[in-house]
Amino acid sequence: MNGDVRREWFEKDYYQVLGVAKNAAQAELKKAYRKLAQKYHPDANSGDKAAEERFKEISAAYDVVGDEEKRKQYDQVREMAASGFGGGGFPGAGGAGAGGRVRFEDFGFTDVGDLGDIFSVISGRRGRGRGAQPVRGADLETSVRVSFEDAMGGTTVPVRIQGPAPCVTCGGSGAEPGTRPSACPQCGGAGSVAVNQGPFSISQTCPRCRGTGRLVEHPCKTCRGSGSVRTSRSFQVKVPAGVKNGARIRLAGRGEPGYPGSQPGDLYVVVNVAAHGLFGRKGNDLTLELPITYSEAALGANVRVPTLDGEVTLKIPAGTQPGQTFRVRGRGAPRKGGRGDLLVTAKLEVPKRVSRGERQLLRQLQEAETRSPRRHLKRDS
Repeated sequence: MNGDVRREWFEKDYYQVLGVAKNAAQAELKKAYRKLAQKYHPDANSGDKAAEERFKEISAAYDVVGDEEKRKQYDQVREMAASGFGGGGFPGAGGAGAGGRVRFEDFGFTDVGDLGDIFSVISGRRGRGRGAQPVRGADLETSVRVSFEDAMGGTTVPVRIQGPAPCVTCGGSGAEPGTRPSACPQCGGAGSVAVNQGPFSISQTCPRCRGTGRLVEHPCKTCRGSGSVRTSRSFQVKVPAGVKNGARIRLAGRGEPGYPGSQPGDLYVVVNVAAHGLFGRKGNDLTLELPITYSEAALGANVRVPTLDGEVTLKIPAGTQPGQTFRVRGRGAPRKGGRGDLLVTAKLEVPKRVSRGERQLLRQLQEAETRSPRRHLKRDS
C-alpha cells in the first residue's frame, strides 16, 4: 500500500456512495460515477449546497475505487477493519464499534499515515513493517467548460484554483532559507517507530515527525514551517481531441502539498462539454437529425449533409422511412487510432403550409394512391 490511505477508508463505504455492488466491474463503476456526477454537478445545481457536497462525496469515492490499484488497497483496509485485523481481534478494536459501524478510532490509532506500514502482523511472533511513509497531500478537483468544437478538435484551457501551495520562500521544505531539516531523533530518520501489541509488533508513523523522518529546527518565517501557503495558482490544461463530457484529466502533483518531505496530491479537472446546435454524441459516433421531404423519401435523393469537416453528399434511397439511420464512415468524434462515424437519422418534414400549385399536385397524388398505409388496421367483419 502507499500513502494514499485515508481515515475515511475505515468509515465510508464508497461502493454504497456510488450505488454499486462491491464486486462491480470497473466499467460499471465508471458508468455509475458519470450518471451521479452529471446529476449532482454544481453547474446543474447552482446554489444547492447539498448537491455540491454530494458531488464531492461521489468524486472522492470514484477517485479511490475507480483506480484499480487504490481499489485493491481500499478493499484490503475494509476487510481488515471488518475482521478486527485478522479474526482474533486487535488491541483497542472492540469489534466493530457502536451499532456495527467500524470507526478509525476503534483500532486505537490517531493518525493513519500508510496502513501498509502501520502494521505488520506475523502470527505467533513479533515482526516489523517497512517503515511508515509521510502522508501525501490531498487531491483537488475543479471543472472547466469547453465548446463542442474544442472538445472534438482538442484545446488548451486555463485553470485557476485557490488553496495551499508550496511556499516559494523555502521551496516547500518548511526550513528557513540557508538551513535544512535534520533527522528526527525519535525514529532516527526512518519515519516510523515499532510498537509492541502483545504477540504482535506494528510499525507506526512516528508521532514526532509525522512520518517524514525529519524535523525543522529553524522554521521558515513565511510558512511557519508548514511548507505551504494559501494562494491562487494557475495552470494550462491540455484537453485531448474527442474528450467526452464528464471526463477527468489528472494533473499529477498539482494538488495540495503534503507535510514537508512528502508528495503533493493530484489535481483532477472535470471537463464539461457544451451541447451543439446540430450534433449529438453516442460513444465515439456523432448523431444528426436530417429533415427530408416526402418526395425525397419516396423517390430518393442526394442530400448535402454537414459534418465537423464540411459538407458531404449522402444518398437517400427510394422508399426511405422516417427514423431510418444512415452511417457516414469516419466523420464522428476523434478516438484512438481514428475517428467514429456520423449517424444520420431521416426525419420526415411535413410542411405546415403549401402553395396552391403544391396543393393541386398533392390532391392528384392522393387520388392516384391505390394502397392505404392503414390497411393492416382493418378487421374482418
